[in-house]
Amino acid sequence: MNTPLALEPRENEPVRDDSTLGFVGNLRAVINKIYAAANIDEILPDISRDICTLFNADRLTIYTVSEDKSSIAARIKTGLDTFQDLRLPINEHSVAGYVSLHKKTVNLRDVYDRSELNVLGEHLRFLQEVDKRTGYRTKQMLVAPILHGGEPEVFGVVQIINSKDDQPFSPMIVESLKEICQTLAIAFKQRQKQQLLGKTRYDHLIIEDVISAAEFALATRQARETGRNLEDVLIDQFDIKPAQIGNALASFFGVHYEPFRADRIKPLDLLKNIKREFAESNNWLPIDDSTKGLTVLALDPDRIKALRIVNQIFPKHKIIYSVSTQREFYATLDLFYGTSDAPIEGDSINVMLSGLTDETGDTIEEEDDEVSAAADNELVKLVNRIIMDAHKLGVSDIHIEPLPGKEKTGIRFRKDGSLLPYIEIPASYRNSLVTRIKIMCDLDISEKRKPQDGKIKFRKFAPLDIELRVATIPSAGGVEDVVMRILAAGEPIPLDKMGFTTHNLKTLKSIVAKPYGLFFVCGPTGSGKTTTLHSILKHLNTPATKIWTAEDPVEITQKGLRQVQINAKAGLTFATIMKSFLRADPDIIMVGEMRDKETTSIGIEASLTGHLVFATLHTNSAPESIIRLLDMGMDPFNFADALLGILAQRLAKRLCSKCKREHIASDDEIHTLLAEYCEELRNTAYFKVDPDAASREIASRWMEQYGDENGKITLHEAVGCDHCTGTGYAGRVGLHELLSATDALKKNIQEHARVAEMLATALQEGMRTLKQDGIEKVLQGITDIHQVRAVCVK
Repeated sequence: MNTPLALEPRENEPVRDDSTLGFVGNLRAVINKIYAAANIDEILPDISRDICTLFNADRLTIYTVSEDKSSIAARIKTGLDTFQDLRLPINEHSVAGYVSLHKKTVNLRDVYDRSELNVLGEHLRFLQEVDKRTGYRTKQMLVAPILHGGEPEVFGVVQIINSKDDQPFSPMIVESLKEICQTLAIAFKQRQKQQLLGKTRYDHLIIEDVISAAEFALATRQARETGRNLEDVLIDQFDIKPAQIGNALASFFGVHYEPFRADRIKPLDLLKNIKREFAESNNWLPIDDSTKGLTVLALDPDRIKALRIVNQIFPKHKIIYSVSTQREFYATLDLFYGTSDAPIEGDSINVMLSGLTDETGDTIEEEDDEVSAAADNELVKLVNRIIMDAHKLGVSDIHIEPLPGKEKTGIRFRKDGSLLPYIEIPASYRNSLVTRIKIMCDLDISEKRKPQDGKIKFRKFAPLDIELRVATIPSAGGVEDVVMRILAAGEPIPLDKMGFTTHNLKTLKSIVAKPYGLFFVCGPTGSGKTTTLHSILKHLNTPATKIWTAEDPVEITQKGLRQVQINAKAGLTFATIMKSFLRADPDIIMVGEMRDKETTSIGIEASLTGHLVFATLHTNSAPESIIRLLDMGMDPFNFADALLGILAQRLAKRLCSKCKREHIASDDEIHTLLAEYCEELRNTAYFKVDPDAASREIASRWMEQYGDENGKITLHEAVGCDHCTGTGYAGRVGLHELLSATDALKKNIQEHARVAEMLATALQEGMRTLKQDGIEKVLQGITDIHQVRAVCVK
């Protein structure tokens, strides 16, 4: 569709400079909503209201053609308080019937004007019964067939009644309705195919007995659990040939299957204005121009046809669509363009930024311009470089923070828990930067008013195999913030290298060696709970042990574990998965989080019936976790029997090993550390009897463990160097509070004792609090007291 001209302003009406732009944006939003719908029938009411609002119309009716093709029936009506079934024959006796019969759009100024109707057909009449019954006066009417291109089949009609400004529907609205109808035709056609073949584009494999329905379900499950592409699983795990998948896709889309050919000649004249990034993100590629027409290879031909991008780029060509498997499509891309165009190691971020000069300071507002700019080679390289730099620096989160007007867009990295400034991007690239990231994680680029969540599999765009979780959030000034979290990957850390003190490591290993029971790891978000649990599971993971995990999301994977991803939309909650685990012959169960009574009850039941259960909690300390669980309604006696232990943890910044500076601790420093250490012991019977003796005993132990031959203790302080980007800290260290469920503590639980009593019991039984563990690590030179105080807040 050609870009529509702006409507001419009527007399005495103020001119709205952004009217056309807003209209086009809202039209794109409606079309994108139709594309994104898994079930067109479910979203028809919403779409109808959106169309009515978009066209400033009073009423709208969507008719669909009956099975015998003789009539149309009203499926959706907006603007009426009552809805009565309305069925019209496909003939010239009604406007909607006329449009269905002749497959033409009709735009009437006044349906009561007989002369206007007679121009279309002598038998054409407006059915006035509804107006007579309701007292409503129908005047303007725009009716368009739900028809795709030159295809013969009509799926129905869309009828719009009465413009609210009492003016005939403009040419722009007529063209826009035609585009919406074409999109609806594609959706109805897809639904028709699904009804005939099943639910997926691969159902022809089952029909042709290439794979059984059970095997296909297994392949789908494997693809979902491993995060792999379904086609790759079918080819690699089930020995299905790409040609068989290609034929199934061809049958589904009704186009020709185009296999990969290594001897295919690159069509330079077709590709001269199409960059690899554009072809890869839009999933289509021109491969041949012959007397029959221009052959376009696409992964989803129906979507590409409807977008009409190909027609805009090649307006004088007859387009012939073909389909291939994803593996063959990317192989053809590599054949034409070479390997991925990711930035090389030598490209510095400053060199890339120098090419993004902010000449005008004007932000890009047109959606088409945004998409074009997002596909610009330099911007694509810049986004790739930002992500690769973040990964190289050990960053956990990337924050993109645009400002309105001509202010630059700031990018900050969160490293070791703190945000550090990285670079600033010119204002004119603000929108295209966000659009590029949305394209990478398949989000709706036209939706800028609602938050969106997605995931980037970065290996598709650069030679780095990582995943990023992406969140976009609309912020003040009409801009969008983006936060990308780099998901942890790879092997879990061995338990011996997790930073446990000798006492805690020995105790932890003895607790998790028990054959059954319940063990919790607690702490706030980002404190490393999942990492610790996976290290424990690695310690326990043997060929003789069956381990099930339920996580949201699955970030760390290890061989030998059966891991399940939470999917609330599909009904896969922690509680339902836990019930399933109990029927799956487990030895060990790990639950990402116990946040409700049902999940916790199942966990206690599992631990009492011979299973070792691990879980996380969002609580501040180990004793507080017990009170939280009892407050959920847990039976104190069953819970006390099931509990093995609770580990609370925090992450404190680790002093940079390259630049940290040592000094002999003064008496005041040792006295301050000792006072803070003993403050945690004030309620214990041991400390109440003789606090001075207890303090002297602790000081004597410190001197024995950490002192030198002169009786002095060395402490370390942050300095700052290039290695730690001037902060003085590099990496983080875990602070641990390990509570063991001793008989005395179990008695406290059964008596529903207060937190202070449980804490005193645990300390008398040998537990060290988070702060005490942190002070021990200050004395070891791993961190400093400022970082310990920062994370051990009561």
